[in-house]
Amino acid sequence: MSHVPWLAPSDGPDALPEPSHALDEPNGLLAIGGTLDPDWLLASYSNGIFPWYEEGDPILWWSPDPRAVLWPEDLRISRSLRRTLAKARFEVTADAAFDAVIDACAGPRRDDAATWITSDMAAAYKRLHALGWAHSFEAWQDGDLAGGLYGIRIGRMFFGESMFSRTTDASKVALAGAVPYLQSRGVALIDCQTPSEHLTSLGATNMPRTEFLTHLKRYREPTGSPGSWQQDFASFSSAAVSA
Repeated sequence: MSHVPWLAPSDGPDALPEPSHALDEPNGLLAIGGTLDPDWLLASYSNGIFPWYEEGDPILWWSPDPRAVLWPEDLRISRSLRRTLAKARFEVTADAAFDAVIDACAGPRRDDAATWITSDMAAAYKRLHALGWAHSFEAWQDGDLAGGLYGIRIGRMFFGESMFSRTTDASKVALAGAVPYLQSRGVALIDCQTPSEHLTSLGATNMPRTEFLTHLKRYREPTGSPGSWQQDFASFSSAAVSA
C-alpha cells in the first residue's frame, strides 16, 4: 500500500495514475481515495480503471492484468441455455429497473455474504444511470425480477459491472438479450474486468492489459448521446421477434 498514491477529492480524476503503474500484487491496485463523482467514474473507465472496495474502506482503484473481456460475437450459448431461451420463460428489458438490479447485485450471494457494491458505489452508479451512462438489462419471470446485469457504455465499449440471478439461467438470459442489442448500438468489446470460470463459460477470454488499453483507446470515443435504452430496446426486441 505504501507504493500506491493517495488521491484527494480536490485532485480531480486527472490525478489517477496510468494503468501501467498498477501493482502486480495485489494484481492491478493503482490508487486510493478520490471520489465516485460522475467525472471520476467516466474518466477512470475511459482509461481502463475501475473502483472496487468493501464497505468502510477507502475507495480503491484497479487496472488488473490480464483483463477479462467478451467479444460480442464470441458469446457462448450452451445447449441448456438454448433450451431455456426456446421456452420463452423470461421477458428481457433494458433500463426498466436499474435501481432494483444494482440493489440485487449488492445483496448477499448464496456462496458469499459479502458484497463489493458498497452503498456509496450503488448511489454513484444510480447517478450515472440518471445521466444516461449506466444501463441495466433485466430478466422477468411471471412479472417478477428474476435476474439481470448492469454496466456503463462509453463509445463502443460496454463495461460490465455485475449480474445476479434469483432463478436458474435468469442472468444468462439477460446477457443473451443484452449482447445482440449492444452490437446493434455499435458496441465492439465488453469489459468483464477480472477473469472467472463463470465468465469463461460464457465466452470471455483473458487479454493482456496493454492489448486491452489499445482496444480501449480505439473504441472509447463517444458515439451518440447518453440516455435511456428502455424504449429503444423494446423496439429492437419486437423487430427481432418479428424478423
